[in-house]
Amino acid sequence: MKNKKLLNVLTIALCVMLLVFGQRVATLGSPVQNIGATTVSEEMLVVNVIDPAYENTLYAQYPDARSESIVLFEGQFTKGYKKGTVEKAVQRVDSLYAIEMRKVQEGDRIVVYRNPDPMIEVDYMFAEFNRVPIIFVFMGLFCLVLLVFGRWQGFKTLISLVLTIASIFLVFIPAVLHRGNVYVWAILTCVYIIFMTLLIVSGWTKKSIAAIVGCVGGVLTCGIIVLICDISLNMTGLVDENALYLLMLDSENPISIKAVVFAAIIIGAVGAVMDVAMDIASALGEIKLQAPDITPLQMVKSGFTIGRDIIGTMSNTLILAYIGSSLSVTLLMVAGNPSLLYLFNTEMIVVELLQAVAGSFGMLLTIPLTSLVCGFLYSGKK
Repeated sequence: MKNKKLLNVLTIALCVMLLVFGQRVATLGSPVQNIGATTVSEEMLVVNVIDPAYENTLYAQYPDARSESIVLFEGQFTKGYKKGTVEKAVQRVDSLYAIEMRKVQEGDRIVVYRNPDPMIEVDYMFAEFNRVPIIFVFMGLFCLVLLVFGRWQGFKTLISLVLTIASIFLVFIPAVLHRGNVYVWAILTCVYIIFMTLLIVSGWTKKSIAAIVGCVGGVLTCGIIVLICDISLNMTGLVDENALYLLMLDSENPISIKAVVFAAIIIGAVGAVMDVAMDIASALGEIKLQAPDITPLQMVKSGFTIGRDIIGTMSNTLILAYIGSSLSVTLLMVAGNPSLLYLFNTEMIVVELLQAVAGSFGMLLTIPLTSLVCGFLYSGKK
């Protein structure tokens, strides 16, 4: 048991070192140019609402120009070098919005930034309610429950989650913003996540090796399907306004938004593919444990049978997840143009369908590949 824990610790340390190395390599290129001024946000606690209708005072000479409500309040900084100091700030609530934002009240934790409006002689302006502390509370509860029920296994799962998020935000995204090849970095990030997660959670076992081989094969298949469809479907990558903003970051040397779509699809599919691979490898490992005399061919057939049951629900999971993530836009498009022919040929819907199809293809290959590797690995003696 001690040797296994030591090996797990060394594996975690190796994954962290790879992450640090990858982050340094990812930032070697020149970063994209920032198209806007940097806005420094600060945290503040509302201590006093001075005037909830400050627009009456501010626009006293222009009664017809009051299309918004302005709240004047005092807030105390809760972090940074200004911690503890009190400053005046304003909140602008535009009445033209479909859903009007709630006005600040005493005790609210908010985010403010420097006021850019010279007509309002106040240094700070309301940006958003500070929602991060509440999210952190639920994240902390999740981690606590995971550790209580999972114990050492839960701790390893938590570490793998942290490293997965870090690989995206500390390596992949900086690599894209520093002119890296999006296709290459997307594949490298997925391979890192696969190896890191399975080796940390399940250790250096036959089960992990079989799952890794099947998962890598499934993700590469998913990538090949996306590349083929990228050429044959005449994709531009302009799936929404966010893609246009990416192009605007640097018009002279823009980020390849087609490559970003490719990365989004395979990164979105790697979790489902990894789940299928581990399910097959774990189930066949248990079968071998309970029936040591099972032949490799029987084990492969069992893997195929288990895989058929898994793929039926996992494909639905992928499709429902992708459609659910863009449900508002889909509803708007259907309401604006009820033609299904037009709807299913729009690039946004095509990308959503491609995500589900490519992910399902990846899982389909993962099942037989993982089963074959398990049949080979589990056939020998321990």
